[in-house]
Amino acid sequence: MADTDDVPFNRNFPLRPGVVEEIRPGVRRILCNNPSPFTFTGTVSYIVGRGKVAIIDPGPDNTAHAAALLDAVRGETVTHILVTHTHRDHSVNTPRIKGPTGALVYAEGPHRASRPRFESEKHNPESGADREFRPDVQVRDGDIIEGENWKLEVVATPGHTANHLAFAWPDRKWLFVGDHVMGWSTSIVAPPDGSMVDYMASLEKLAARSEDLYFSGHGPEIPDAPRYVRFLIRHRQAREASILHRLAKGEADIPTIVRAIYIGIDPRLMNAAGYSVLAHLEDLVSRGIVATDGDPVIGGTYRLAAS
Repeated sequence: MADTDDVPFNRNFPLRPGVVEEIRPGVRRILCNNPSPFTFTGTVSYIVGRGKVAIIDPGPDNTAHAAALLDAVRGETVTHILVTHTHRDHSVNTPRIKGPTGALVYAEGPHRASRPRFESEKHNPESGADREFRPDVQVRDGDIIEGENWKLEVVATPGHTANHLAFAWPDRKWLFVGDHVMGWSTSIVAPPDGSMVDYMASLEKLAARSEDLYFSGHGPEIPDAPRYVRFLIRHRQAREASILHRLAKGEADIPTIVRAIYIGIDPRLMNAAGYSVLAHLEDLVSRGIVATDGDPVIGGTYRLAAS
């Protein structure tokens, strides 16, 4: 969600939908034609290896994109399908790839929330959860997924969703990072599917790893990646400080906070910004810094806790 100038975003991504681009030896990408304020120019699917290959994130419900992926691997064998997380723009196309290839599907598991939903809480329409998804093989942090001339390490990165994974190619210091880190924008963290506590912990985890080139689920690759992740960490810390600064002036609901701290935001992103603020507020309430009446929900009113 592009809302600040303090992160060195790169929005130069001229890749056209359906075009196969080899970005590094052994890594090809194809853009799906599903642009939006949340997906940038669309979802990027990756093909790993040559001959016997893996496909990472088959994308949304899009027959043309599935056809482009299958055409790109014509004459090759798809042995693995890897899914970073169960948002509908990443996972719904999986059966269209699994059907004709017979490849096994690897993911953390079915969609799940980061915490139980409060009774007073309505469903978040921005989550776009793929609740029908089921992998053939459930994988966990540190597991190794190996194919012909490639070997990927599973890196658990909850936060954007509870079941979010990244896939590292340690020998090459590359990381397929899904939606956890994007070069064009900050990621949306929308409770209850997402968790700011988990998201920040996952950023710290990635910043400490050795991979220095990220391949994201939307937009261009990210060089000097640990440095970029540290920018994201500082940005989120500054966002928290801005929320506290606004609450120091008096109690406020989330729309009021959004208007105060997201200057010039695209109106189409106001709802998503509200959920990101809620994710920060959840954390602040749990730490006893901010108070609210009842559960911390999108319709609540928030104030600084009494010292």
